[in-house]
Amino acid sequence: MKKNVLLISAVALLSHGLLAQTKQQKDSIKTIGLKEIIVSTTRAGDKTPVAYSNLNKEEIETRNIGQDLPYLLNFTPSLVATSDAGAGVGYTGMRIRGSDASRVNITINGIPFNDPESQGSFLVNVPDLSSSVNSIQIQRGVGTSTNGSGAFGASVNLETSAPSQDAFAEINNSFGSFGTRKHNVILNSGLINDKWSFEGRLSKIASDGYVDRSASNLKSYYLSGSYLANKTTIKALVFGGKEITHQAWYGTPEAILNNDADGIEAVIANNGVTEEQANNMRNDGRTFNWYTYENEVDDYTQDHYQLHLNQEISDKWSLNLSGHYTYGRGYFEQFKNDDNFSDYGLDNITVGSETIESSDIIRRRWLDNDFYGFTYGLNFNTSKLSTILGGGYHYFSGDHFGEIIWAQYAANMSLGDRYYDNVGVKKDFNTFLKANYQINDKFNLFGDLQLRKVNYHTVGIDSDQRVIATGDNYSFFNPKFGLTYQLSDNANLYASYAISNREPERNDFIDNSELPKHESMRDLEVGYKRNTKNYAVELNFYNMSYDNQLVLTGALNDVGSNVRTNVAKSYRRGIELNGGIKLSQQFDWNANVTFSQNKIENFTEVLYDYGAAWDEYNVVENGYKDSDIAFSPNVIAGSNFSYSPIEAFKISLLSKYVGKQYLDNTSNDDRTIDAYFVNNLQFTFNFKTKLIKDIGLNLLVNNLLDYEYESNGYTFGYSAGSDYVVRENYLYPQAGRNFLLALKLRF
Repeated sequence: MKKNVLLISAVALLSHGLLAQTKQQKDSIKTIGLKEIIVSTTRAGDKTPVAYSNLNKEEIETRNIGQDLPYLLNFTPSLVATSDAGAGVGYTGMRIRGSDASRVNITINGIPFNDPESQGSFLVNVPDLSSSVNSIQIQRGVGTSTNGSGAFGASVNLETSAPSQDAFAEINNSFGSFGTRKHNVILNSGLINDKWSFEGRLSKIASDGYVDRSASNLKSYYLSGSYLANKTTIKALVFGGKEITHQAWYGTPEAILNNDADGIEAVIANNGVTEEQANNMRNDGRTFNWYTYENEVDDYTQDHYQLHLNQEISDKWSLNLSGHYTYGRGYFEQFKNDDNFSDYGLDNITVGSETIESSDIIRRRWLDNDFYGFTYGLNFNTSKLSTILGGGYHYFSGDHFGEIIWAQYAANMSLGDRYYDNVGVKKDFNTFLKANYQINDKFNLFGDLQLRKVNYHTVGIDSDQRVIATGDNYSFFNPKFGLTYQLSDNANLYASYAISNREPERNDFIDNSELPKHESMRDLEVGYKRNTKNYAVELNFYNMSYDNQLVLTGALNDVGSNVRTNVAKSYRRGIELNGGIKLSQQFDWNANVTFSQNKIENFTEVLYDYGAAWDEYNVVENGYKDSDIAFSPNVIAGSNFSYSPIEAFKISLLSKYVGKQYLDNTSNDDRTIDAYFVNNLQFTFNFKTKLIKDIGLNLLVNNLLDYEYESNGYTFGYSAGSDYVVRENYLYPQAGRNFLLALKLRF
């Protein structure tokens, strides 16, 4: 690991993608010239005093050869990507500045994408969306006001494909390790009569996964139509997907990853596993998957509909209006060994003198969701002042229910009966006013005031047979102010201060005996940027202070899920250094590094002691001061070193370092994810023929040095008296050396 530290210290000077800004500006001008719907309502600009990164179409296409969006963004500052199946396909996730997906706001053309109840972002529901994305902006910290749940770590804004001047047809095929393959067809009409443009895409992605029985079968589509008049642009989109993903949610016991035979036997003894599971633990090694049932899958379909209007009212005024509807439905199927009938609200079975209290059961737990609403943005621009009055209203209704589709013993039920059923309803309104005022040649003042009102309630029977009726109403005021000082034509200083509030998630309401408090965060950002012809550099300091942040306690609810509770004071503070340098005509280097501290002032861990005879229920509380926040590494670094011997050919060495992460909030070194340093090697080659407009070859070798590492995990513990203490860590192993080979043909 000392070698790793030496390697990453070299990349601590510079950052991702800033040399591409000039080209991004040209692309932006071209897009505006086509009067495409733009997302300026929620995006940061050159005079916005926040830390952000942009990815343009070319950068997205270079990385988009089969893996999910978090892996396309993996080399941006302060970001950690993870994959349940270990190969970057299926259920993937990301954390930015240590904040998980529920704290990272994602919008698509300004429309909220995060699930309104869990506030998570399940990108597996829209596989290969990246193939229809024109640009991505990541704002770290609170950022500027946006639609949907509050950004406590970052916001990610995706803009879908812009109209093309020329018609084309494109075919993409990728093949790689673990049976991974991606196929799509893209058709674009080009501009018809300088007014109309249409694009369509069909995609299929599949992978067996690195972990055993973690296969993914993903299908998606995208269809857009645009009308571009002199002062009016209308764009309609329909996109979505269907995913069938074998579950690898449970992770792998750390004892297996350490090849600890005694530890493996302890896990077997503590968890009452089947003989098949026990044999798998002893023999499968790093690819072990707890689930053995062949149809232990997540099966979900999600369709998105968007309609956007951009109206130029005058040379100073313009208006954006958008409407949206999302329909999601599906289930995850589980085989449960010897479950009690009482867990399903069923009576025991009496056969003669024998009473049967449990049975093997196959169940499906369903979601059926409707989400719709609108957004708006009224823009006013002069040479000194630009303002945006924006916001939106969104309504969500989600039905949660469970069915038993098979049972070894038939109790008082019919197959398909719902053993639980509850509904969550959420109403979300926000309005904001943003303004940039150019005071003089040097100073630009930024202000952003947002009012957000949220109403969430859920009622019914939960999966553990509890009657639930909970929720609350919230009114949030989120002000943001900042100042930019122009040092020269290519350098500036900026500072901003922002306050953000957010409501608890669905499980926070359900799993706590008392109503949880809403979270508040104060974000101070101070930075320096310089961008020249041959190099670019950005230095940013951030201090994010939380009141009542919701963190894991170690307690479990009735179905074994982690319970979160409010902690009074906590913070994340750090320095982000980003930059790029053109070393010569052939060599480019972009890199970034984040150094941070992430602390809870006072944390209470909750454990359970069941007594030596397993007949007690004692709650044990342990207090900690200035403990580290879980899943928040103190060092994150990325590097992209590229060599182009000719314009059409590029070789890139992509490196990522992630420091040690704690699995809980106790700063205990026995419960950690080890630091890791992973290198990927990529070859890209593009050329043309008379028949084919663009031929692209792309070879990506992931984890070049075949390094064994884990990127995510969890931990739990309990005791039965002082002589029987259990602490178990579960981790998500990532694939060793593997490859993806892609071919693009554009006609």
